[in-house]
Amino acid sequence: MDAEEQWCQSQRAKVTAYLAEQKVDHGEVGDWPAWHVDPYVSIWAIESKKAPGWVGWWVIAGDLPTDYVSAEKIKHPRDAMRAIVERWTKLVNDMEAGHVREDITIGSAKDWPELVPLLKARVKLLKEFVSDETIWPD
Repeated sequence: MDAEEQWCQSQRAKVTAYLAEQKVDHGEVGDWPAWHVDPYVSIWAIESKKAPGWVGWWVIAGDLPTDYVSAEKIKHPRDAMRAIVERWTKLVNDMEAGHVREDITIGSAKDWPELVPLLKARVKLLKEFVSDETIWPD
């Protein structure tokens, strides 16, 4: 097995564990990411339990926080990444202002001085990925 396959398998395991931890009711996790740049980021299509055979969730994993969004209105991994970037941008702004959010957290407030620059760097990188037409298949 090559390094890319090993990395993707480790990310799949991370996604599966994350969904269990978050108590997300879902179907199958894809065997391979819907999109990825090894070893930085992967977007995973997660089957809907309500509509088997259809994507119900998108999960981002890699060298960044693991997060997910509903696929109800998001039909492409690029759009899932865009939605996560928007969410994380708002989160970073709130963290910088010292505002605790109920809907999403990364670390504890005492860790924010260290986490904010890291999250900002990931948001910047993801924005570059979203904007790059050459890395997204049709």
